[in-house]
Amino acid sequence: MKRIWFIFTLSSLIFLIFSSPTNCLEALMQAGKDGVSLIIKLLGIYAIWLGFLEIVSESGLSKKLSSLLSPVVDWLFGKTDKQTKELIAINMSANILGLGNASTPTGLKAMKKLDEQNKQKEIASLPMIMLVVINATSLQLIPTTIIGLRQTYGSINSADIILPTIIATVVSTIIGVSLVKLCNKIREKKVDNAS
Repeated sequence: MKRIWFIFTLSSLIFLIFSSPTNCLEALMQAGKDGVSLIIKLLGIYAIWLGFLEIVSESGLSKKLSSLLSPVVDWLFGKTDKQTKELIAINMSANILGLGNASTPTGLKAMKKLDEQNKQKEIASLPMIMLVVINATSLQLIPTTIIGLRQTYGSINSADIILPTIIATVVSTIIGVSLVKLCNKIREKKVDNAS
């Protein structure tokens, strides 16, 4: 995949250099400027929420959150150890708060734990697939990052996307989880028929 993106990027750059060298340099400079500006604008949002997640973890609130979400986590991921449940609960909570990028560190730790528990190393286990799907569909009640971006770029009512976001992410999460469960049943039937 890296090679494909590299080829696309390189061929686009070469085409732009030969077709319009002035625009190429201007576009590169503007993209760099826009990137740095966006990072600075988002830094405050992420600093607050990452700090909040650290407080949740250090205060022991993550254990309470884990026990609160335990029935949901057990249904989605099957039986896992307490530390994995805690990581999954924090990951899901961060996604619910609309902090997709802030949920990544706990998601990676949870995936590592799930990989250690996976008996078949050549294929992903159901809990591993479910974690990827839940992070991709990203159920959000408060799309914090998007609201912050809209506010940064001068939106008059930056929070007016809350209801559409809730509807879209609930639907996508339900469909994603249902498909994972369905595909797992089909896979189990094939394994049973093969043996």
